[in-house]
Amino acid sequence: MDQEINETSTQLLPRLVALSRKFSWRQTFYALKYPNYRLWFWGQLISVFGSWMQMTAQAFLIYELTRSPAYLGYAGFAAGLPSWLFMLYGGVVADRFPRRRILIITQSLMMLLAFVLAVLVFLKLIQPWHIIVLAFCTGIVNAFDAPARQAFVLEMIEPDALTNAIALNSAFFNTAQALGPAAGGLIYAALGPAWCFTLNGLSFIAVIVALGLMKLRAFIPRSSNNSILQDLKEGVVYVLKHSTIRLLVLTVAVTTLFGRAFITLLPAWAVQILDGDARTNGFLLTASGLGSLIGALFIASFSHHLTRGKLLMAGMFFYPLSIILFAVSRFLPLSLLFLIISGFGVIIIYNLCNALVQIQTPENMRGRVMSIYSFVFFGLMPFASLWIGQAAHLLGEKLPVLASAIIFLIYSIVIFFSAGHLKKLK
Repeated sequence: MDQEINETSTQLLPRLVALSRKFSWRQTFYALKYPNYRLWFWGQLISVFGSWMQMTAQAFLIYELTRSPAYLGYAGFAAGLPSWLFMLYGGVVADRFPRRRILIITQSLMMLLAFVLAVLVFLKLIQPWHIIVLAFCTGIVNAFDAPARQAFVLEMIEPDALTNAIALNSAFFNTAQALGPAAGGLIYAALGPAWCFTLNGLSFIAVIVALGLMKLRAFIPRSSNNSILQDLKEGVVYVLKHSTIRLLVLTVAVTTLFGRAFITLLPAWAVQILDGDARTNGFLLTASGLGSLIGALFIASFSHHLTRGKLLMAGMFFYPLSIILFAVSRFLPLSLLFLIISGFGVIIIYNLCNALVQIQTPENMRGRVMSIYSFVFFGLMPFASLWIGQAAHLLGEKLPVLASAIIFLIYSIVIFFSAGHLKKLK
C-alpha cells in the first residue's frame, strides 16, 4: 500500500514539469473558437458573478438575522430539496424540448426571484423564512435549468472540444467565485445586502441576451413513445448498469455530502473561528474560488495530455488533506492558502467526473444521465448543509469539518485500492 502511494507521489513532479513544456494558450481556450460558445462563456461569466454575490450576501444575511449556524443549514437544505423532487424530470424535459428555450425561461425566473429578495430587503421586511422560501423557489428553477445547461454544451461545440469546454465552464464559474464573494462582501459592508441581490438580478440579462443571439442547429427532439416515467427509468437503469459512470456519480455524491459540506459553515467560521465579518467570509469564498479557477485552467490547458483517471485520484487525496489543514488553522492567511488548495482539488474531482460521464454517454441519453449527475450534485447539497449545520450547532464548527474531511479521505483510500480501472481512464 505505502509503496504504491509513494510511487504515485514521486512520479507526480516530473510529470508536471513535462506538462509545463506542452502549455499553449490556444489549447487553453480552444472551445472559444466556436461563436455560440463565446456568447455563452461571456454571458455566463457575468451571470454567475452576480449569483456568487447573492449567495455570499444571502448566507451572511440569514446568519446576521439569526446568529445560528443551523439556519445556514436550513437555507442550504431549502435550496437543494427541489432537486429531489424535480431534477430527474428536468432531464426528461431536456431531452424532449429545445434546451435554449428552457434556459431562457429558467434564467428569466431566477432574475425575477433575485429582484423579489432585493425588494424585501430594501423595504426592511426581510425575515429568515423569506430567505428560505425564496431559496426553495430558486431550487425548483435550478432543477430544470441544470440538466438543460449540462446537455446544451454539445449544441454549441463539436465533440472534440467537450473536455475543454467543460473545463472552461468551470473556469468562468470559479472566476466568478474568486471575485463575486469578495465583491459581495464589500458591497454588503458598504451598501447593504439589497444591492447584492439587485446586481445579481441585472446580471441575468447578459446570459439571456447571449442565448437569444446564438445561431444553433434546429433542435430535433428524441423520438419516443415512452411516458415520462419510462424515460426517467431508462436513464436511471443505464447509470446503474454502467460500472464506470456509476462509480463517477458515487464519487460526486461523496464529495458533495462530505467533502464540500464545510462550505456551508464559512459565514460562521469567519466570525467564530477567525474573528472576522462579512468581508472575511467573502475572502474565504474567494480563496476557494481562486483555487478552483487555477484547477479549471490547468485541465483546460492540458486536457489532451492527461491521464484523467490518475489526476482524479490525485485530487481525491489532496482535497481532504487541505480541508484538514484548514480546520486546524486560526490564522487567516494560512486559512486562505488551504482553501486555495482545496478549491484546486475539488474542481479536479467535479470537472473530471463531469467530463468522463459525458464522454461515455450517448447523445440520446445525455439529458437524462446529466440530470442524474446534477441530481446527485445538487440533491445532496441540502443534506450536506443540514447535517453539518446541525452538527456545528451542537459541537461547534471545527469538529464537523474535521470529521467530514476524514470520511472523504477514507473513501478515497478505498477507491484507490479497489477501483483500478478508474485510474486508467483517459
